[in-house]
Amino acid sequence: MIPSILPTYNRAALQFVKGEGSWLIEADGRRFLDMGAGIAVNALGHAHPALVAALTEQAGKLWHVSNLYRIPEQQDLADRLVAATFADTVFFTNSGTESCELAVKMARKYWYDIGQPDRTDIITFNGSFHGRSSAGIAAAGSEKMVKGFGPLLPGFVHLDWGDHDALHAAINDRTAAILIEPVQGEGGIRPLPDHCLKGLRALCDETGTLLILDEVQCGMGRTGRLFAHEWAGVDPDIMMVAKGIGGGFPLGAVLATENAASGMTAGTHGSTYGGNPLACAVGSAVMEVLTAPGFLDDVRARAGDLRQKLEGLVAAHPDVFIGVRGSGLMLGLVCKPSNLDVVAACYAEQLITVPAGDNVIRLLPPLNISDRDIAEAVNRLDRAATTLEAKSS
Repeated sequence: MIPSILPTYNRAALQFVKGEGSWLIEADGRRFLDMGAGIAVNALGHAHPALVAALTEQAGKLWHVSNLYRIPEQQDLADRLVAATFADTVFFTNSGTESCELAVKMARKYWYDIGQPDRTDIITFNGSFHGRSSAGIAAAGSEKMVKGFGPLLPGFVHLDWGDHDALHAAINDRTAAILIEPVQGEGGIRPLPDHCLKGLRALCDETGTLLILDEVQCGMGRTGRLFAHEWAGVDPDIMMVAKGIGGGFPLGAVLATENAASGMTAGTHGSTYGGNPLACAVGSAVMEVLTAPGFLDDVRARAGDLRQKLEGLVAAHPDVFIGVRGSGLMLGLVCKPSNLDVVAACYAEQLITVPAGDNVIRLLPPLNISDRDIAEAVNRLDRAATTLEAKSS
């Protein structure tokens, strides 16, 4: 008999009832060090005082009115994002999946409105993840995402990651946009080198193609800058955001230039819940923390410390770990045994990690994780690796 919760997840036998900073408390009282942060969602850890205060205060005022009216909290967050980024305008969603849907619509509507309706194709890359909607799975194109869900939304061209010749050859008079993650998350923590992102921007400028960046996982301070593309010194035309922007509260956004968003006029898109007062109050509190002087400097320092410790861990356990990759506090350990076995060994040490493609485990801790907790996480990884070595010997 089917359970009351649709069984689309292979859930671990864990149920957490409370969170404190970088720690999760299981129902039986065990404390787990959280190096997953809800898959890069809890950017400031659990129960951050500023976020709790913002949500509590707003909850006592107003939860929902719909986008039929002006929402002051939404305006405040939009103004903060525009001031801090390339964007001229923002649309708020509830998730990264919804952000993907709008990004695709926005790019195609742009070309339609300027008299080139045949420019509908969007180039994407193998290993990508853009959500679980019809557009999201069609964009990713992997068998595990699309099998059984056809017919797929047409208009996506899938290329191998890093195949520059194929990319140049793929752009033609039907190409509307290129969609890419600056750091692939689900695909195994694969960063796009800065020179490649610069090259993409130049290619888009040369051909008039729109550049859409999916920063749902790598954005909001995760790489040590507010958004990952800033490392390359280039800007997209459209950007998808979610996860960390709400610090644990469901919130997403699409940021765009005035030009790219020019086709999105009244009635072309909407969301009942998107940009509601609760979500935007929390989002503004997150932005206030992330953009405070010195915060991202501290993230970069913590990231350097964690990476150095992980490199030492790899050297100490060559039969378990092959290498470290990633950017900032979005790091991956490439595993020799199954990454699921490594995740399970970490659970036994009361450590939360997240599996990804390419046999990688993801380390996505809160951006404000303490030095002490970083050291403890590496100690627990070390013990998990030792256990796996003993089992294989």
